[in-house]
Amino acid sequence: MLPQRMKQVITDNPKKLANLIDLVNLPTPLREFLGQSQTSRLGCFMRVWSYIKEHNLQDPNNKNVVNCDQKLRSILLGKPQVDLAELPSLIKLHFPKKTS
Repeated sequence: MLPQRMKQVITDNPKKLANLIDLVNLPTPLREFLGQSQTSRLGCFMRVWSYIKEHNLQDPNNKNVVNCDQKLRSILLGKPQVDLAELPSLIKLHFPKKTS
């Protein structure tokens, strides 16, 4: 069951959902990080988030900050620290914009 806000977004703009769940060929840095050649933007974000949780990369003093290890830096523009709010936009940079 989707939250009301999500239902409204999908109803208003179905292309937005398609951009999140369509499978795309990954660029080399993401392919090496994820170990697969295709995934959706949403799937990629979920895998990155799982990696952060598994490796305890959230700052213990501020859970809104991720301390990047070398592997994570390879896909997040080499940044040593990333704010959680910034994470989706950094991942999105790896996915080419679709032209209709």
